[in-house]
Amino acid sequence: MEKAEEESVDLGEICLRPLQVSDLDDLLVWTSDEKVAAFCSWDPYSSKDEGINFIQNIASKFLWCRAICLKDRAIGCISLSSNSEHDKSRSRSAELGYVLGSKYWGKGVATVAVKKVVKAALSELPHLERIEALVDVFNVGSQRVLEKAGFQKEGILRKYIFQKGKPRDMVIFSLLSTDPKPSFP
Repeated sequence: MEKAEEESVDLGEICLRPLQVSDLDDLLVWTSDEKVAAFCSWDPYSSKDEGINFIQNIASKFLWCRAICLKDRAIGCISLSSNSEHDKSRSRSAELGYVLGSKYWGKGVATVAVKKVVKAALSELPHLERIEALVDVFNVGSQRVLEKAGFQKEGILRKYIFQKGKPRDMVIFSLLSTDPKPSFP
C-alpha cells in the first residue's frame, strides 16, 4: 500500500458510527478511488446517486455496518455480513469486510477499526462464535491488518471468487469468540 501523503493520525480519535446521508461527500472520496476499489467487489463510484444508494439501501442489509470516522469524518466503512442467510448451519459466524480511504493506509487506522468491531460484535452479537475475513492474496496490507488484530490465517482458497473479470485466490482468516482478544493501543 502506498502512502498518499505523510500525515500522522491520532488513533485515539478513530470511532465507529452508523453511516448517514450527511457522510456522502466523505464517502465519495474513498468509493470513487480506483486504488481503494481494486480489491473490492464493486467498481469505483462515479455518482452521488451510487453513494446515496449505499448509505440508504446497501449498508442496512449488513448484519452490522459502521462508518470508520476520524474527527467525525467518514474515512471508510466496516461491516459484518451474516453467513446464515443461505446456510442455517453457519448462523454463529459472520464475515468481516472493511474499506478505508487510501490516504489513511499504513497508519494503523484499519487495525484499530477491526479491533473495535471484534469487541463490539462479540458483545452486541453474543451468538457469534466466529468472525472470518476473506482477503485477496495480493492485498498484503489487509492481511497484515487482520494478523495485528488477532485473526489467524487458515489458508488459501484457490480461485474462490470470480471478480472483475478473473478468478481470484483468497486468503481466509478467522477469529473465534474463545480466542485471546487483541489489545488496544
